[in-house]
Amino acid sequence: MRASNKERKTKETEIKIELNLDGKGNAEINTGVGFFDHMLTLLAFHSSFDLKVEAKGDLYVDDHHLVEDTGILLGQAIKEALGDKKGIKRYGTFFLPMDEALAMVSLDISGRGFLHFEGEFNRESIGNFSTEMVKEFFRALAMNGEITLHGRILYGENDHHKIEGLFKALGRALKEAVTIDEDNKDKIPSSKGTL
Repeated sequence: MRASNKERKTKETEIKIELNLDGKGNAEINTGVGFFDHMLTLLAFHSSFDLKVEAKGDLYVDDHHLVEDTGILLGQAIKEALGDKKGIKRYGTFFLPMDEALAMVSLDISGRGFLHFEGEFNRESIGNFSTEMVKEFFRALAMNGEITLHGRILYGENDHHKIEGLFKALGRALKEAVTIDEDNKDKIPSSKGTL
């Protein structure tokens, strides 16, 4: 089973994550940030990962530390669960239409953390979730998961739809990338022999 249990405790946040890459898309998410809970639930569903997140943080300040630290820990959990990455397809790309919005995520589980992000938001927040934290979450996930990650909102009007499209596309791209390639299940998917 490709799974990981991770904890992170700082003076700002306390987070526990349980992750199973070979799950059914089940989610138990409790971060205290409703819209973020919704996005992580969608990420789990569309990736088919089983994901449990318990997070507490200094929300009296704002949501920055909690959202970023959750991205850090989730990236670390994905990396740990993948182990030596033997047999994975490695790459995943998905275009996700969400009503009037269209989002795209393309990624490479490369062993090299990198983020390219394109997306503009009209609102400062959705509930108590700051829209600027979408990019920060993606960055934290990419760097700590050692994933080359490109996320782009091609167009859209409704910020809820644009962000939801990105998280769903991320889930679908991750699902593709971590899938075992049955024709090459005993190989590391790199000409270098390592990722």
